[in-house]
Amino acid sequence: MKILVTGAAGFIGMHTSQRLLARGDEVVGIDNLNDYYDVCLKQARLERLRGDARFTFHKLDVADRCGVAELFAKERPARVIHLAAQAGVRYSITNPHAYIDANLQGFINILEGCRHHGVEHLAFASSSSVYGGNTAAPFAERHNVDHPISLYAATKKANELMAHAYSHLFRLPTTGLRFFTVYGPWGRPDMALFLFAKAILAGKPIDIFNHGQMVRDFTYIDDIVEGVIRVIDKPATPDPQYDPAAPDPATSNAPYRIFNIGNNQPVPLMDFIAALERALGVTAQKNFLPMQPGDVPLTAASTDALDAWVGFKPNTPITAGVAKFVAWYREYYAAK
Repeated sequence: MKILVTGAAGFIGMHTSQRLLARGDEVVGIDNLNDYYDVCLKQARLERLRGDARFTFHKLDVADRCGVAELFAKERPARVIHLAAQAGVRYSITNPHAYIDANLQGFINILEGCRHHGVEHLAFASSSSVYGGNTAAPFAERHNVDHPISLYAATKKANELMAHAYSHLFRLPTTGLRFFTVYGPWGRPDMALFLFAKAILAGKPIDIFNHGQMVRDFTYIDDIVEGVIRVIDKPATPDPQYDPAAPDPATSNAPYRIFNIGNNQPVPLMDFIAALERALGVTAQKNFLPMQPGDVPLTAASTDALDAWVGFKPNTPITAGVAKFVAWYREYYAAK
């Protein structure tokens, strides 16, 4: 089928597009190729996709209302995987308007395109950050997420609410996917693993926040993609058990679902760094710092709902995932 992937030059977008192409789908990719991080890395990801005749790329910003409308009218995708967004918790503190433009204006443009062109299913990226200051772990989709502690998180929660409104009003099947700390080859340079590897190999100290007292549900990219593909293949449906007198935030009497995609194996940050040190063969110089604004000490995903829906639980151990990242990192930057 023809599937629109927004953010196709992004980390998750490239890997997802590759999987779709490998199984025979036609992929229409869009990305604005902004300079939030290294545009050359985005271009290199795109080159991996352009070799397939079933891949079509449009340089387009999802916040461009007319451009997105014209794209839907021209391409008429059967399904949409919406991964384009302004990412990053800390960047949202200093550049809030970028999140309103990309994550709110961009998302309504995608919803309208889906509504007016009979899209069968919209799967979209949410984030573990919506759980905010929650301390009940593991985080489950049924938990309250009304207390975001960053604007980024607030925009992702808003996306879930906007999607539900369209599912209710127009019976558009929508599924939100709360990703947990994604890592792996071709990853984002602003993420911890990338920053740590770069600093360690340059003989520079790494910044470790909250004095190392952090736990993350690090999730390998292949597991994220497997979850996305399985979900897009199973359009959301109304939950026959949904009770409006005791509503479950993750389901509805509309065709709407929310799922975590996390490794369900939270790892202390210091153990993650140790795995990176082993893979690199170098011991890091460590600079311990206080917690950053908008950050949380713990993320941990319950994936029972995802498993019940599509029969999949992420399970890549960090030792394997980190080793694959390091192998890619050395090869990619050796060629530079």
